[in-house]
Amino acid sequence: MKLLSIAIPCYNSENYMRNCIHSLLVGGEEVEIIIVDDGSTDGTAAIADEYAEKYPSIIKAVHQENGGHGEAVNTGLRNATGLYFKVVDSDDWVSISAYKEILKTLENLAGARPPVDMLISNFVYEKEGQKRKKIMSYRSAFPQDRVFTWDDVKFLLKGQYILMHSVIYRTKLLRECELELPKHTFYVDNIFVYHPLPYVKYLYYMNVNFYRYYIGREDQSVNEKVMISRLDQQLKVNYLMIDDYKLTDSKQISNRKLRHYMKNYLEIIMVVSSIIAIRSGTKENLEKKYELWKYLKKKDPKLYYELKWGIMGRSMNLPGRSGRKISETAYKIANKFVGFN
Repeated sequence: MKLLSIAIPCYNSENYMRNCIHSLLVGGEEVEIIIVDDGSTDGTAAIADEYAEKYPSIIKAVHQENGGHGEAVNTGLRNATGLYFKVVDSDDWVSISAYKEILKTLENLAGARPPVDMLISNFVYEKEGQKRKKIMSYRSAFPQDRVFTWDDVKFLLKGQYILMHSVIYRTKLLRECELELPKHTFYVDNIFVYHPLPYVKYLYYMNVNFYRYYIGREDQSVNEKVMISRLDQQLKVNYLMIDDYKLTDSKQISNRKLRHYMKNYLEIIMVVSSIIAIRSGTKENLEKKYELWKYLKKKDPKLYYELKWGIMGRSMNLPGRSGRKISETAYKIANKFVGFN
């Protein structure tokens, strides 16, 4: 069994996927790299096959009809044989020194009882044109270099979220929680770091800047204009998250700190959906925003009032023209979360 399976979802990635793959090959035989060609129409498939032929004991190339980012992650998980599972997008890469430290730590944790369910590390926003890179660090919230539980977590600040770039999951846990991301939908990475959380009992945090998250392509999913054009997909993810758990029910999620964090995470997704709807400037999309908040009220009235009357929620729900002028605080936090370009 491999120590770590890494899925690389690829769609028309020929211009940048080599950089991603090369950064991951440093892991050697302990790592399994699964390149998922998601129905690409450029040279992606040929590049995937080239690497699989050159490194047959490390790299698998899997080809499928286009199913979107979520289905590519699903395919990576279905093909994974490693003890742990990580997703690295094809335009991103990892720090070599941090990668080696993480593999060494995973090797030490491999026989732990009870097993570690999730390893967390920092990531860096590699935003095009910015000399000073923002780092998402968790050192203020998590104990470092030891196994801990949710009870040991200090409260994460608003703007401090566990994202797909931050996490390595135990592969078996993802299968036990029946993680299945929707097809043909962007922004499913939010489900990836939300749905499994109540199943995560034991965590480990390393204060290393491992993942390098590139932001700068005009066609990138976090480009603000692209997000406006894909508002319906953002909303689909948002609705699925509302349906996933009743966060005010302590029987569903017993740990208070985890419940608090998941409320904060759903809140930022509600805010991002609302911001995109507002910035689109159309009456139709504003109506979609109102419908979203009405849906939350119907599903969980208590949570609705908690989020609506929070600092960020208020700025999304004030009536009239003043309500459409997004509060500076909420937008800044959403921008830090998304990394709009």
